[in-house]
Amino acid sequence: MVQGLTAQLVVSRAYPLPLCVRLQYEPADPYVVRAAFFSHSDEPVEWVLGRDLLADGLTGSAGRGDVRIWSAVGSGDQAMYISLRSRAGTALLEVPVQDVKAFLERTEALVPRGTEAGRIDWDVELARLLSQS
Repeated sequence: MVQGLTAQLVVSRAYPLPLCVRLQYEPADPYVVRAAFFSHSDEPVEWVLGRDLLADGLTGSAGRGDVRIWSAVGSGDQAMYISLRSRAGTALLEVPVQDVKAFLERTEALVPRGTEAGRIDWDVELARLLSQS
């Protein structure tokens, strides 16, 4: 399942840059949402986000370290903020909270929260991990 949306890269309060975002969810990898951020470059910047982290960010502050998410809905703002930090720097994204909420509702229709472990083929995952060592 894939959903595109428009976000803002917050450079400053007066100068946000529009950014296209592609959210992707695969029931075979039920704990994560893959987010691809498209700017003027040819290659998108991709991050793997926890689905629960995004859901928790709808109602409060979630995450620590490299990924932090919070919603500003209570203040009359209809945005969700995602802070991403890497060795290259930090990016603050402003995303429409209703778009993220609709996307997460569609993922939960496919795989309800709390049932993710039943979707994983543990034998395949263990074989994959053992082949990497």
